[in-house]
Formats: sequence, structure tokens, C-alpha cells
Amino acid sequence: MFAVTRLRADESAVPALLAAADELLAVLRQRHGFRDGAVGRAADDPGLLALWTAWDGVGAYRRALSAAEVKIAGAPVWLHALDEPSAYLTDDGAS
Repeated sequence: MFAVTRLRADESAVPALLAAADELLAVLRQRHGFRDGAVGRAADDPGLLALWTAWDGVGAYRRALSAAEVKIAGAPVWLHALDEPSAYLTDDGAS
């Protein structure tokens, strides 16, 4: 499964948000079931970013998000999250 969280920030806040997202990814990389992840900016909207991660399954994703160190590292990132669905199963139905 993979997760995509879109983030919205003022342009002046983007450098700090990118740094915080990198720190969050470093913490997520230590969690069981993490496969890959990255953060990027929209090509035509400098205040819109996306954080994506790939996981072994929904359970690994949910367990990772419930860990205290992930909540702490994620707080400055998720503050900018758009309120929309973010977890997706692959088209073949695999988790």
C-alpha cells in the first residue's frame, strides 16, 4: 500500500516544511514495514507539496503512525496536511 499526504504552506514556510518532512521520513525509515518515501513540491504551485510513502501493508502503516516518535516528528508536517483521504491500496488489490 502507499500513502500520499498533500501539504499546503505559505512559500516562506516551505523550506522549514521540507526539512521537517525529511526528518519525518528519517524516523519512518526505522519503522517495520516501511519500503520507500519522498517529499516533493508541485511543479506549478510552490505552496503545495506531497509526502508519499510505501508500506508492506495497512497494518505496518497504521502501527508506524501510532508510534510516539513518529507522532512527534510528524506534528510539524501534518499541521499543513490537507483534509482528504491519503491511504491507497495498489490496483491489484495487494496491501
